[in-house]
Amino acid sequence: MTTVTYLGPAGTFTEQALWNMARAGEIDPAGESAVQAVPVTSPAAALGAVRRGEADFACVAIESSVDGPVTPTFDALAAGPELQVFRETEVGVVFSILVRPGTKPEEVRTFTTHPVAYPQVKQWVDANLPGVEVHQASSNAAAAHQVADGIHDACAAPARAGELLNLEALATEVADVRGARTRFLLVGRPGVPTPRTGADRTSVSFTLPNQPGTLMRAMNEFAVREINLTRIESRPTRELFGLYRFYIDCNGHVDDPQVAAALASLHEYAEDLRFLGSWPVAEGGRRSVMTPPPDLTASIDWVDGLKEGRR
Repeated sequence: MTTVTYLGPAGTFTEQALWNMARAGEIDPAGESAVQAVPVTSPAAALGAVRRGEADFACVAIESSVDGPVTPTFDALAAGPELQVFRETEVGVVFSILVRPGTKPEEVRTFTTHPVAYPQVKQWVDANLPGVEVHQASSNAAAAHQVADGIHDACAAPARAGELLNLEALATEVADVRGARTRFLLVGRPGVPTPRTGADRTSVSFTLPNQPGTLMRAMNEFAVREINLTRIESRPTRELFGLYRFYIDCNGHVDDPQVAAALASLHEYAEDLRFLGSWPVAEGGRRSVMTPPPDLTASIDWVDGLKEGRR
């Protein structure tokens, strides 16, 4: 049985992402019947269980198309022994506005949801629940539990959370931004990367010496090799004021010669360089096939001619 931790309780979008990968055989070749999902309270807790050997993988959110990076995940990836990404998936995000049975909109005084979710339903809340008091929850499903337990009057959560807790929906398929999506990662302990497909993503994180031009030099390792960067993030290390950890995603796989060369060059001067993995881009994600290396035969022959006195 393959054990996977995720931000719970049951009914979160993270759980949905986990089972999407399980059904596709991307967690265990035997399919979802061979996967045990274990809910935890945060992305850090999910990744910590993997580091301690208590779980094989963690499923964690990394990016929202509405709210951008999921910073607790970025911070947790750097806070401890190295981890590696093996898969990704994307989930379309729409919410149900859930209440206890019989609750009318005018009776709603308090509203709760996850802080990443709130920007995605704020317009609906402002228009339909004016003056409501908004509270944060550790997850969307936890928000649904708080409504079921009578702590708050309404929440934004996945429809499945309402089904599990016998809540009613004041509204369904609520999304201030249509087409909103969240990307999730399957993270494990370091190992052999997922095989190259030709439409892959590679990710690294690192710090840099406090010297002029080092960040430009790092970016240039990819630019001169015509490798497209799909994400650049920075997060404080929390060790020294002004010291930041950089996260870079790029098209390609570590088995691609250009990517391997870029990482090798970066390794020469980057500090605490961590290979976060190479894996296939999710269906529906922005897919880009690596450009083949340029044919330098004629150029190399020209240089050889200079060395030999030929013109």
